[in-house]
Amino acid sequence: MIVVRSIVFNLVFYINLIVQMIAFTPFYFLAPRKNAWFVPKFWARTNNWLMERMVGTTFEVEGVENIPKGGYIFAPKHQSFWDVFGLLPLLDDPVYILKRELTWIPLFGWYVMKMRMIPVNRAAKGKVMVEVMARTKAEMDAGRQLIIYPEGTRRAPGAPPDYKYGIARLYRDLDVPVVPVVMHPGLFWPRRKFLRFPGHFKVQILPPIPPGLEPDVFHQQLISVMEAASDDLLIETVRANPHLPLPPTAENRLQELGAAL
Repeated sequence: MIVVRSIVFNLVFYINLIVQMIAFTPFYFLAPRKNAWFVPKFWARTNNWLMERMVGTTFEVEGVENIPKGGYIFAPKHQSFWDVFGLLPLLDDPVYILKRELTWIPLFGWYVMKMRMIPVNRAAKGKVMVEVMARTKAEMDAGRQLIIYPEGTRRAPGAPPDYKYGIARLYRDLDVPVVPVVMHPGLFWPRRKFLRFPGHFKVQILPPIPPGLEPDVFHQQLISVMEAASDDLLIETVRANPHLPLPPTAENRLQELGAAL
């Protein structure tokens, strides 16, 4: 049954993306930019609804009161494609730094540029990166929320931490709070797999780390805070969903924590 529901969900998920992208195009490109956020946020909400109805996966968010006003860096764990859209409705006016090749995709790239996302040539250095930072600073000064995955790419639940130092440089240069976010959607929407598993998971928005720390101090604090909360949440999520098939990384981490189930 899980296989069938996963296949149907994946099919409907991509149909939903294509249909909404086409149907909302006139409104999206004619509306003021901030009003146009209705479209991707509505898409995110419908995806979460489909996930609940078709797969049986639900989630809740704790710590919404920790989200500050104005500009800040939103720094979630990254385990799944769900992370890309799932929390968009919580943010007022988010912005991504993304590889420029994404802006070349017909229609999708136009959607991206409408929202003033910041494309970057990852091979570029020097002047180009200075310009990217200047533009990022301008967006943050306008009160936007920069979404950065501290580990850079998707990591399996329970995998050893691999936090990149780039977020510490952004923290220093942008001089804004950083909001750590931990969650384990990768247990329900695994990376590089088509299966989707039913159950319930929590998203925990942790208290923001204020600006002004030395980058090295900030980086170590971010890792310490996020990993401690992530470990606790991994144990809680697995105990609440005993039916889940766990990836080896999660099994190993639970054993290290003395919480093997």
